Amino acid sequence: MKTSDFYYDLPEELIAQTPAEPRDSSRLLVMDRKTGELSHEHFYDILDHLREGDCLILNDSRVLPARIFGEKKDSGARVEFLLLKNLGGNRWETLTKPGRKAKPGTEFVFGGGVMTCTVADVTEDGNRIVDFACEGSFYAALDQLGQMPLPPYIHEKLEDQERYQTVYSRERGSAAAPTAGLHFTKELLAKAQAKGVKIGFVTLHVGLGTFRPVKVEDVTKHKMHSEHYEMSEETARLINETKQNGGRVISVGTTSCRTLETVAKKEGCIRASEGWTDIFIYPGFNFEVIDGLITNFHLPESTLIMLVSAFAGFDNIMNAYNTAVREKYRFFSFGDAMIIL
Repeated sequence: MKTSDFYYDLPEELIAQTPAEPRDSSRLLVMDRKTGELSHEHFYDILDHLREGDCLILNDSRVLPARIFGEKKDSGARVEFLLLKNLGGNRWETLTKPGRKAKPGTEFVFGGGVMTCTVADVTEDGNRIVDFACEGSFYAALDQLGQMPLPPYIHEKLEDQERYQTVYSRERGSAAAPTAGLHFTKELLAKAQAKGVKIGFVTLHVGLGTFRPVKVEDVTKHKMHSEHYEMSEETARLINETKQNGGRVISVGTTSCRTLETVAKKEGCIRASEGWTDIFIYPGFNFEVIDGLITNFHLPESTLIMLVSAFAGFDNIMNAYNTAVREKYRFFSFGDAMIIL
């Protein structure tokens, strides 16, 4: 299977620059994955497609304001740091621009002294390993200094940073939002529970690798980035009980899906676990856990459109995407949603 097979033509004006208001007013493309049949609704109609005994699995990761700007201690030169991965304590792997100003041993100051850092090392792919220091909480300093790392295709300024967080986010650590969950309001989740739909949480800290293009034509040669995940005993029990009782496990987003399928593959069953995953899901993959998927519309030739094609069928997904373009759906992080059942 070729990367170019997953290309579709998307007019730039369909890339959503701002989130829908209210959250659940975005459009919803409903797909029957057995037949490929499509219908056009709104996200607040999603309850019509959920049944008593189903469970929704949500990724509760919270996006860090991970873009910070420092000044070189000796020259005052301005450098951007984008936090990618916590390596323990206040040591982080970062993307720096311009990288040539961030050699090992170089010191930087942020916010006039609120925080400092020293570049410790350079990775094989050019990222910097950085040790940060501040008085008090590192995350409090980051909240004060940092900016939300919006995807590169969003050019509008985000007025309310909470709109790039899900309403249930709680575990800090992502460099990008698990965007399928952005459509849910607290009220909509409460209505789902009142209908008898159970809610469970996993944590997968989304890395910027989620936006990394596939640069090889042979899909199987692509190397996935690694992300940290956790599944609690409570969530594992909920999933197992749902399956035993004949309910459906519906993943909210590709990040929840990757977590669930990783646990099943690594552990041989669903149980409490944590670790790192570089699972790559593309057509031919055998899904062991999920029965349904709520997701946004993904970039052409991306690993995420490959994942949804694996779940719903390549022809079904390419038809759905071309239909969504014709119907002028809004695409990507702040765009509209699909539910595939």
